[in-house]
Amino acid sequence: MGRLISVLAVVLTCAAIALSADLFRVAGLSLYTEQVLAGLLAIATPLVFLHVSAAGERGRAGAVPWYDAAAAVAGFTASAYLAIRYAGLSELTSKQPWDGLLAAGVLLVLFLEGLRRTSGAALFYTTLAFIVLAMFGGYLPGEFAARSIPLPRLAYYLVWDSSAILGIAIKIIATVVVVYVFFGQVLLKAGGSAFFTDIAMALMGRYRGGPAKIAIVGSSLFGSISGNIVSNVMTVGTVTIPLMKRAGFRPHLAAAIEACASTGGQITPPVMGIAAFIMAEFLQVPFYEVALAAIIPALLFYVALFIQVDLEAAKSKILPMPREEIPRLGRVLREGWYFLLPLAALVYSLFGLNYEPEMAGLVATAIVLALGVLVPFRGKRIGFRDLAVMLRNAGIAALDLFMLGAAAGIMIGALNYSGVGFTLTLVLILLAGGSLVALLVLSAAANIILGLGLPTVGVYIVLATLVAPALVKMGIAPMAAHMFIMYYGCLSMISPPVAIAAFVAANLAGADPNRTGWVAMAFGWTLFVIPFLFVFSGTLLLKGDPLSIAVDLSLAVAGVWFISAAMMGYAARPLGFAARVCHGVAGLCLFMPANAFGAERWINAAGVGLAVALFVREKAVRRRAVAAEG
Repeated sequence: MGRLISVLAVVLTCAAIALSADLFRVAGLSLYTEQVLAGLLAIATPLVFLHVSAAGERGRAGAVPWYDAAAAVAGFTASAYLAIRYAGLSELTSKQPWDGLLAAGVLLVLFLEGLRRTSGAALFYTTLAFIVLAMFGGYLPGEFAARSIPLPRLAYYLVWDSSAILGIAIKIIATVVVVYVFFGQVLLKAGGSAFFTDIAMALMGRYRGGPAKIAIVGSSLFGSISGNIVSNVMTVGTVTIPLMKRAGFRPHLAAAIEACASTGGQITPPVMGIAAFIMAEFLQVPFYEVALAAIIPALLFYVALFIQVDLEAAKSKILPMPREEIPRLGRVLREGWYFLLPLAALVYSLFGLNYEPEMAGLVATAIVLALGVLVPFRGKRIGFRDLAVMLRNAGIAALDLFMLGAAAGIMIGALNYSGVGFTLTLVLILLAGGSLVALLVLSAAANIILGLGLPTVGVYIVLATLVAPALVKMGIAPMAAHMFIMYYGCLSMISPPVAIAAFVAANLAGADPNRTGWVAMAFGWTLFVIPFLFVFSGTLLLKGDPLSIAVDLSLAVAGVWFISAAMMGYAARPLGFAARVCHGVAGLCLFMPANAFGAERWINAAGVGLAVALFVREKAVRRRAVAAEG
């Protein structure tokens, strides 16, 4: 059975890459994209039931129970029928012929069960709730009433229509995300994560708190390419967390720093995460526009994290790494300089050549694969067996994503077909009472609540469908509205009680998971604040004249330092309560971007004045201290 699972996983990855590279058209096959997507589901669906047990256990070694084998056969048969008969039966959603209805019913049940096995009960019940809402939307009170869709018609629509299960989410996962999952596997096998970690060690090891700064630089480099938070924690954290603990960082601090640094990968160009690719489709803009808009917020996030780590190291008197343990930058670059080539190719393909994300990913993957085969890194090359393992691992990793894509399609389809989406948008606007700030607070709360049970991409898709239209209707730019939702969707990775990234890092550090989560939230405070700023001012999303952008960026960086000092209770020396308050107020005033509320430049000026006063006072205190010692 293990061999069959491996073969199916390899075929799934290869088929997705073929779709990304448009090889089906090149081969002369005249197929709808939806037919190919259904074909991929014909591989992914049985693979879920063969690989993941009813209890959610993966990689079982024993025989597959008869009911899982039956589900696998049914999933393959129904998905294959969907692929073969799509052109004809997709036009008959109003009639629902019995064969199409049977296939739809089987697939809907299997997708829901596959979702429960791969993503857990919370997402299963959330998806089920959307189906129920579409079935009984007509019973909502008064002006909130939508359509009530009978279950057979709804099931047929969800499976056969191109705007539901076979819609935007599954298409992005099949054509884009699988490519980057495979890219991450190849980069990892070739030694890329070790190279980036060594680069970070060579650059940051000589400074106080060096291991924590290594975690930030290494995780940002690898995470900005892989876009996978948990993978980032596991690959970089296995090196950096022991280093941090040995240097003197307490276990929960080491874990929280790594969790935060890895979470930043999902908001950092060039790759970011799945939600960013889906955002580009929602906005109908090239992906590079999303990546460009994300540059300053990501920069501020890492600057804040870097400052807090530096202040923590100063406060706790954590020394640099021993010189003999720091690799020389020249040697590291000589060993693996070529790992910069796929990164450069990825950036140039996206921003210079305006390639589609999937094509840019294929170019970068081809380069790193060729280098891994031809150039040994520390005596190891990628061989044919390694290639098969990487294809298998990418296919297994993609299982959760395909079920997640099906769930997203069910949610979007149920909302759109019944009209409940418009109704819920209206409810949000009425609850906010016409106040944009109230609507933003409601949206942030909805993100956090949904994040208790849904992964980032699930939160983003639900709220991009429900909340983003309300935000845009209230006057927020579409890019800012969707970026706001994506940022708050990331918070579940470091926010208890879910805090997946924090819990994985805590496991590596041997720390208390909940304590790690709360500390990670404190380190990642910019994720909570920045979205409220860029919805009011486009400068933080690179919208505006260069001078305004430069001024706001400079002020924001200064503001980040003062707020971080206030939170840590330390600047050049420990801060008392009054000093912390003053630093916090100065930081908030400096942090205010242009065009936010109308008087922001006066607020900025007040912040500059207070910051200068604090600096002058600190210099005077130091002079007195030096004089006293003399």
